[in-house]
Amino acid sequence: MKLAVFDFDSTLMDGETIDEFAKALGLQDKVASLTAKAMAGEIDFFESLIMRVQLLKGLKEEEIIKIAHNLPFMPGAKETISQLKKLGYTVVCFSGGFRVATSYAKEQLGFDADFANILHAKDGILTGLVGGDMMFNYSKGDMLQRLQHILGISKEDTFVCGDGANDLSMFEYADTRVAFCAKDVLKKAANVIIDKKDLKEVLNYVY
Repeated sequence: MKLAVFDFDSTLMDGETIDEFAKALGLQDKVASLTAKAMAGEIDFFESLIMRVQLLKGLKEEEIIKIAHNLPFMPGAKETISQLKKLGYTVVCFSGGFRVATSYAKEQLGFDADFANILHAKDGILTGLVGGDMMFNYSKGDMLQRLQHILGISKEDTFVCGDGANDLSMFEYADTRVAFCAKDVLKKAANVIIDKKDLKEVLNYVY
């Protein structure tokens, strides 16, 4: 058995989920600026997540569900996941974004499990609060170690793929580390760098 872990935003999905939510409030530029700084490692991920989600307060839950179900997937995402599963990989998504998007993507793309955060809503309206599995800079690495232990999968048989600073922690525990159309901070920790926006390119580096 082997394990493949993908980031969601700007990896399995072509864009940033929270930036798309912010469009509905006319706050895309403000949120996108915070997202970019977090992905470049310029500000703490947890702090940036809290700040960005607070800006979403007041959005209708039904509106974010609609947006989340219409996000564009990265070219080659479905084909790549299908091929990895044929090769015997368990395919998982770790996202510092939101389960409202990743759980739907799981149905559409066919990966095995998703770990992400949950936007808190009350009476159908976002409260500006958030909780979940992937709140901190270290969350992905922490979850990866736990999954490896449960599944009995070694670092040698682990493949990870992401684009931003909050993917760094999982890179530490995988022998194949793919920086996909990534920020410089992640490229420095990778042993595979792909700058072509086609996820099928990663298949050249799996066995």
